Amino acid sequence: MDARVDKTTLLNNLSAWDRFLKRKVRIIACGGTAMTLINIKASTKDIDFLIPEPKEYKYLVNTIIDLGYERKTGTGWQKDRGYIFDLYVGKTIFTTELLESPLKAGNYIPFKNFSSIHLGVLNYYDLIITKLFRYSQVDIDDCLSLIREKAGEIDIEKLKSRFYETSSYDISDEKNRKNFDYFYKIVTKEKI
Repeated sequence: MDARVDKTTLLNNLSAWDRFLKRKVRIIACGGTAMTLINIKASTKDIDFLIPEPKEYKYLVNTIIDLGYERKTGTGWQKDRGYIFDLYVGKTIFTTELLESPLKAGNYIPFKNFSSIHLGVLNYYDLIITKLFRYSQVDIDDCLSLIREKAGEIDIEKLKSRFYETSSYDISDEKNRKNFDYFYKIVTKEKI
C-alpha cells in the first residue's frame, strides 16, 4: 500500500490493536508518524513506532501476528496488503541510537492512553536528530517545519549539543556533523 496515513487512521489502527491487548504496551511515535500526530504534517507515508521495553515489544509483536500481520521488512509488519508498521525496539530508531531511553522523564510527550496502549511522541530534540541522521530533503523540510512551529520550545544550541553527542557514537559521525552544520546554517539564517 502506498497511500498516506493521517492522524485519525493512525489512532484507529492503534485502537484496533488495543482491543486485543491484555497488558500495558508503551509505544512512542517517531519520524513522520510523530510529525503527523503533533499536527506538523497532515499525513505520513511511513508508520514508525518505537517500543522501548523489549518485553512489551515481544508481546505486541506476538499479538499482531495472531491478528494476521506478517513481517515484510526487517522492522515492518503488514496485514492483507495494508499499511506497513515499522516497529523498533529499545532505543534505536532506523539506525540511530538515542542517548537515553525515550521512557525517561522528558524524553517523550504523552499523547493518548487507550486501555492497554500508552502512546507517546518522541521529544522534539530526538525527533529532529533521528530525521537528520537520514538527511533526505523530506526529513530536512520536516525538521524545519517542526522548528518553525515549536520555536519557543526548542533551544537550537541544546539541539546542536545533543546532536553532536548522539553523532559521536555513530559510524558516520563526520558526515552527520556536516549535515547538521548545513541545517544549522539554514535555521540561523532564517532566525527561527
